[in-house]
Formats: sequence, structure tokens, C-alpha cells
Amino acid sequence: MFQNWTYLAVLLVGFCCWTSVVVGVDNNITDPAEVKALQDIKNSLIDINKNLSNWNRGDPCTSNWTGVLCFNATNDDGYLHVRELQLLNMNLSGQLSPELGRLSYLEILDFMWNNITGPIPKEIGNIKSLFLLLLNGNQLTGSLPEELGYLPNLDRIQIDQNNISGPLPSSFANLNKTKHFHMNNNSISGQIPPELSRLPKLVHFLLDNNNLSGHLPPEFSNLPDLLIIQLDNNNFEGTTIPDSYSNMSKLLKLSLRNCRLQGQIPDLSKIPQLGYLDLSSNQLNGSLPQGQLSSNITTINLSNNNLTGTIPATFTSLPKLQRLLIANNSLDGSVPSTLWQNRTLNANETLTLDFENNNLTNISGSPSLPPNVTLWLRGNPLCTNNNLPNSCGSKNDEESNMQVSTYSPPECPPQSCPSPYEYSRSSPVRCFCAAPLLVEYRLKSPGFSYFRQYLTTFEEYITEGLKLNTSQLDLDSFTWQKGPRLRMYLKLFPVYGVDNKTTNVFNDSEVRRIRSMFTGWLIPDSDLFGPYELLDFILLEPYQHVFPTSPKSGISKGVLIGAILGGIAVAVTLSAIIALFIVRLHMKRYQAISKRRHSSKISMKIDGVKSFTYEEMALATNNFSSSAQVGQGGYGKVYQGILADGMVVAIKRAQEGSLQGEKEFLTEIQFLSRMHHRNLVSLVGYCDEEGEQMLVYEFMSNGTLRDQLSAKSKEPLSFATRMLISLGSSKGILYLHTEADPPIFHRDIKASNILLDSKLTAKVADFGLSRLAPVPDLEGIVPAHVSTVVKGTPGYLDPEYFLTHKLTDKSDVYSLGVVFLELLTGMQPISHGKNIVREVNVAYQSGMIFSVIDEKMGSYPSECVEKFVTLALKCCKDDTDARPSMAEVVRELENIWLMMPESDTKTPTEKVTKDPATKLLDTSPSASSSSMTKNPFVSSDVSGSNLVSGVIPTITPR
Repeated sequence: MFQNWTYLAVLLVGFCCWTSVVVGVDNNITDPAEVKALQDIKNSLIDINKNLSNWNRGDPCTSNWTGVLCFNATNDDGYLHVRELQLLNMNLSGQLSPELGRLSYLEILDFMWNNITGPIPKEIGNIKSLFLLLLNGNQLTGSLPEELGYLPNLDRIQIDQNNISGPLPSSFANLNKTKHFHMNNNSISGQIPPELSRLPKLVHFLLDNNNLSGHLPPEFSNLPDLLIIQLDNNNFEGTTIPDSYSNMSKLLKLSLRNCRLQGQIPDLSKIPQLGYLDLSSNQLNGSLPQGQLSSNITTINLSNNNLTGTIPATFTSLPKLQRLLIANNSLDGSVPSTLWQNRTLNANETLTLDFENNNLTNISGSPSLPPNVTLWLRGNPLCTNNNLPNSCGSKNDEESNMQVSTYSPPECPPQSCPSPYEYSRSSPVRCFCAAPLLVEYRLKSPGFSYFRQYLTTFEEYITEGLKLNTSQLDLDSFTWQKGPRLRMYLKLFPVYGVDNKTTNVFNDSEVRRIRSMFTGWLIPDSDLFGPYELLDFILLEPYQHVFPTSPKSGISKGVLIGAILGGIAVAVTLSAIIALFIVRLHMKRYQAISKRRHSSKISMKIDGVKSFTYEEMALATNNFSSSAQVGQGGYGKVYQGILADGMVVAIKRAQEGSLQGEKEFLTEIQFLSRMHHRNLVSLVGYCDEEGEQMLVYEFMSNGTLRDQLSAKSKEPLSFATRMLISLGSSKGILYLHTEADPPIFHRDIKASNILLDSKLTAKVADFGLSRLAPVPDLEGIVPAHVSTVVKGTPGYLDPEYFLTHKLTDKSDVYSLGVVFLELLTGMQPISHGKNIVREVNVAYQSGMIFSVIDEKMGSYPSECVEKFVTLALKCCKDDTDARPSMAEVVRELENIWLMMPESDTKTPTEKVTKDPATKLLDTSPSASSSSMTKNPFVSSDVSGSNLVSGVIPTITPR
């Protein structure tokens, strides 16, 4: 009956639309030439996530194709035209089509952070309206087309982090409106064209990490608005820094690190606002200029040159100085104590003075240092008396890579703010629960070296630029990266209002406005914070509908009613009014039917995995009684259940609007159904009906590793038990990397995803975010990574994966390293403004590692703990290549186990032998005498096959 009414409604709508054509009302459509161009653009791309699957349905502008934003042009040609192509971070590969040049009204072309290869089409030079050209973060090759130099309205060109080669075209001197040249991290070569000095609007010139050569154009001093020159890691061998650069009246930052420059440093005291100077790792000589540098300067890095003379007295009167680095030169004379005695530093300010490896003979004045001043003097004659042990000793890493905000999370009941909502930590009202917008954001060339003293200033800057209140921003974390660049993770919350007007979600128009502020570069640049870039704009529920990346099936309520209302407006017919009434009357029933149809997704039958009914799950949990609930996470609630056959299971029930959706649900079923290892949790079955999604696992009576390490744990884990948990977890992950077919990257290793059974055997769980490892291409070559949207848990995320979106097996290694640190210290990854990797690194490098070891685990062999710490920190290296493989992790854990005293490896009923010729007793039903001839903790070559049959001894915590 409902279908008949719907069919009648559609006929009536069609009649109304036909009537509107007859009476001559204009129906706008997209310019057919642009429709054809978009289709060709899609055909040149590889869209493995199907984000562009709606690009063959309806009209691009009126059907809201993903990433396509349109407008009515002023030429009154009757067509809609594409104004923006926003395809940020969609895991696209393939190549850019020359048909892009046919989008002649385009203003923003955004393909940032994908995996696109091939050249930049010269036809882009035909888009005379283009304002933003954003191609950074891909794998583009070839040279820069000359045609790009004839874009009369271009404001910003971002091609950084690609593989672009060849010279800078001299035609770029015609870009009279371009302010931002961001071309760093490519292979651009040759001389910087002196003609670029004619650019009247150029503000930022970022070409660091290329292959530029020749000389620095002295004509750049004529650029009227230039603020930043960043050319680090190029090869201007044998040339000097032009004296004319001292005449740049607006320059804020000059960074020429490692450029093989020679000669003397110009007198830069004439630059009134200079805030950041890095000329390190060159071949500069002569004495340091004695002129008074700008009072705005925060950073002076002149290390690793051939400089002579004394430390200028003018360095002692720089009120904002954070770092003065002049190590590895030939300076002599005294170290003026006025460098720190003339400064009054507050708690958030830091001053680092690195004068190592010079010829300094003494300190003039008192050598006593304030607590937030660091002085390095090793390698100078004044250290021969050894009366300055703190300054003359080995240098520690004075700045951690990972830092977290100083906010303390509110102490609020977690069940009162269900995921995906969160408590806003900056709200003026305690425990304000709301749904945030998540923004990955990076400062590309900040004008400082330490961020903490500028946190408040930054919060005011970013919220003012977004036209938000400062209480709406939570700055979760920030990380220094190579460059140096400063990546951060922002959470934006709805405003907490007054007079009963408070809302816990942004409305759709506000979401669009905020996103457009980032994607359109509408937040004004700051002299202090420099240029920024958007890494990702993440929409969780309840915002995913605002910018959907894949179409919904069927006729949506909004489309259907909108069509009917459009017919009413034109024809004003009674039939359309009836249709509207009918649709509204039956909409709830239609939605219910759609939901039931939508939820019946799993038609496959999987061996060994049972499909349960909703009634079976309700019966097993006493109708999902609160007394059966044993846990809760972003996915939903976890219940202990008893099946009809008496089997005890854990049932993970998804809640509506959970962080994990159907894709993760199917992923976990598909992966776990074909993986079998004693250190992976076993999937018993699933339920997918009545609009419900549930996963049924073997029950793990000792909960999660995070539970066992928390204060709630009744009996603390001994070091031996923690070692076995580490080894078991590692073997499970190694199985995923080497023996699963095809191999799998877990992508969300964390303590709460490692479960412990009744014997404390570790089992890795939760494969909803897992990804298949790369497979060989046609030439048999296996790619080193999977390019994907960043997902995971803050505190465990591999920094390199976060930056590049390139997921590798070493991403799991980093996360596992954080788990190892949790086992060693009992700390959480991020807690009360402290990051576990930084804290342990600092303790390790200062020789105080045992000060952070968890006291609850009792006595332990110190040598084994030191080796375990060393392994954990290797796993957490920023550089992916510096981390061990999982096979190496397992092998090192086995070696540490063999070092442990036998007394530490006893259980109440058995003694774990250290004899390599004797294997532990295998209590599994399949154990045989032949399987007891090898110690599972000794392996010269570790593979997943070894691990499947290997047995991990169980011990009872002391």
C-alpha cells in the first residue's frame, strides 16, 4: 500500500515539474562542458574508497556531487558552474586529468593529501579564475608547467611534499597576485629566477628541502611585502648571503640552514621585525655581527659554521629570545652571564643556550642558572675544571617531539556523555557534553622554537579568526616535526549559551562556515604563527551528513519533500499538496522499512562464525541488563552473556551513532573469521538484524590490559607477567604482519585492545580499523605502505603516519611501544599534560629510568628492565626506519626473558625452565611429546608459523 502511495506522489511531483517547464520557469543545470570535464577527471583517478561514487548520478551541482561546490556565474548564461573542487584527504590515486582546464570558473582546486601521481597538467593554466591551487601531499612528478605562471588571480600555490623536479619557471614572475609560494620538500633544481623579485604581493617563499643551486638573488631585497624566506637544505655552494638582505624592512624569518653558504653574516640589525634567524650548518666565517637585533627575535641558530670572535653583548638584551645556538664554531672569550641574569622568565618561558665545542674560557658573572634556563658548554676550555657538571655533561633532548596541552580533563561521569559526544575541557561550565569538530592543523613556518608560552595567544588567534569564543577550542596536542613545523590537533565545540539556548551540536550552516574558513584559507595569517595548512577536517556523527563522501541509497526525505515543495511553488496544484501530505504521513513507516533493509547487510555465511538472532542475544544478557554490562567504549557497550549451550561470551553491542559504523563491523567479522592464533581474540559470531549490530567473542575474564594496570586492579602484575603479556601481544601482531593471508595492519593497538583471559594470556582484539597490507603490483613489487585516512587513538598514533597518512607495519610497532611503556610505568599514554613517550625518554636520557618504573610490580631484575625500556623506546622512534620490525621485537623479548632469574619465572604449580633444550609444558589438548623439544622463547628466525604452534607459559601475578 505504501509503495502505491509513494508511486502516486512521484507521479504528481513529475507533473508539477513538467508544469514548471511549460510555464517557462528556468531550471538551472551545470554547464554540460563542465559535467563532461568532471566525468573525465573521475576516470583519471582511482577511488578505492568510493568517495566519488555519486559522480555519475544526476547533475553535479543540483545533486551535490562529493567535493563539487557550484554557483551562478555573473555572465547570465543560464548554467551553474563549478566554483570549488574540494577533494582533500580522500585516498585518491591515479593522475590529474588535463580536463581540469575546462573548469573555467574554478576558484579553488584542492587535491591535498591524496596519493596522486604523474605530472601537473599544463591545462590548469587555462583557469583564469583560479585563486587557490592546492596539490600538496601527493606523489606528483615532472616539472612545473610554464603555463601556471599565467594565472592572473592566483593567491596561493601549494605543491609541497611531492616529487616535482626541474627548475622554477621564470614565467612565475607574472603571478602578480600570488602571495604564497609553498613548494618545499620536492626535487626542484636550478637557480632561483631573479625575475621573481618583481612579484608585488609575495609574502611567503618556502622552498626548503629541494635541489636549488646557484646564488641567492640579491634582488629579493626589492620584494615589498616579503615576510618569510625558508630555503633550508638546498645547495648554494660557494655563494654568500647578499648584503642587500639586511634591507628587507618587513622580513620576519630568514632560514637558510644547510645551504653550503660561505662568507660573512650580513648586519641584520637593520631588519626591524626579524623574529627567527637560522643560518646553521653552513660554511660561514668571520665574527658575529655586533649590531642590536630586533627585540622580537625568538630564535638565533648559527651552529656548525666557522665563526670566530666573542659572543656579542647585544645578545643579552633580547627580551623574547628562546634559543641561542652557536655550537661547533671557534668563538672565544667569556660567556656573559647577563644572557640569563637580565631575563625574568615566567613558568611557561624557556631559554636554551648551546655554546658547545667552541674556545670559551670562562663565565663572566654568576654561573647560577634559573630553573628554566639550559646552558650547554661541553667541549670548551672552561669545562676542564669540571665545576659546571650540569652544563658540561652530555646534552639531553631539551624539547620533546610530542607535547600535550596543559588542560586537565574534567572529572565527570563518563556514562553521562555518550560517544561521539565529549566533555569540553575549556567550557566555562563543568561537564558540558557536546559533539566536537576535529581539525588536524599545522603551522608550516612558526616564528618561535617553544610553543607553551604562546598557547593562550594561539587560542585567541585561532578562535578570533574563526569567529568563535575561546571556550569553544580544546587544543588536544601539538607535535614538532621536521622543518621545524608544528602539527596540532584541534577540537571545536558548540558554544555554551545562556537563557536556555545551549546546544550540544553545531547546526549545519555553522559546520559549513567553519570548514570553509579552513579550506578557503580565510583565517588571517599571523606574524608570529606564520602560514598554516589544513591536514584534515574530520566529521564524526552527528555531522557526517553535512559533507557526505558517499551517496545514500533511495530517495531521501529532504529530496522528496523538496521536490514536492518545488512543484507546489510553480504549479500550486491540489495534487502536489496531496502528495506532500501523503509523504509526510508515511515517512516514519518508510524510514523504519529502510532502516530494517539497511541493517540486513551480512548475507554471507562464514565457516566457524555463527549468525545469532536478536532474541538469542537478549536472552543471553537478560535483555541487556545493566548487571551484565562489563565495559563501554566508542563502539558501544560490552555485555557478559551465556549462550543456550552454556558458553560464556562477551557481546559488543553497537550504539546508534557510534564512532564505528557498518564498515568497521564488517571489517572485524571478515578479518577475525579467517585468523586463528592463541594471541588473537576469537570471534564466536555476530548479530545483524532489527537495526542492531553485535559481535560475539570468547569471554576474557581478566578484562583489558588497561584495566589490569589501573588503580582498580586488585592484584598488581609482576614484571614477569608483564613480560609474558608483552610477548603474547607481540606474537599476535607478528602473526597479523607475516602469516595472515593477506597480511594485516591493526591500526589501533592500545592497552584497552589487549584482552587477558583467566590465565592472563594476552589476546589482541578490536579489528574494526584494521587495513590489509599492500599486495604485490604487476611487477611483483610490494609497496611499503598503505595511504589512508588517519585513524587510531591519540597517544598511540605513529607520528609519521599522522603526518603522511602512510600506514605501515611500523605504525603498529609504534603503538605497541607505547603499550610497553604503559606496562613498565603504569602510566597512561596522555595524562594531566604529560606524554608517556616524552616522560620515559627524559628519564632514560638523564639516567633516572628507574624513577618512572611502576612501583606496584614489586622487585624486578634491573638489567632486564633496562633492556625492555630500550626496546620500547626504539619502537617509539619518530623515524619509521629506526624502529624494529615485529620479528625483531619478538626476538628481543625472548632474549630478555632468557636473561631473567629462574625464581622470577615460577608459577605456584610449575617452574619455567631456562634450558633451550626443554619446552614449556603445553596444556592444550593437541600437545604431544614431540612438541616438547624446543623452548618457544628461543628463535633465530621468527615467523608467524613459529608463533602459531608456540606456547606462552602462564604465571600467576605475585
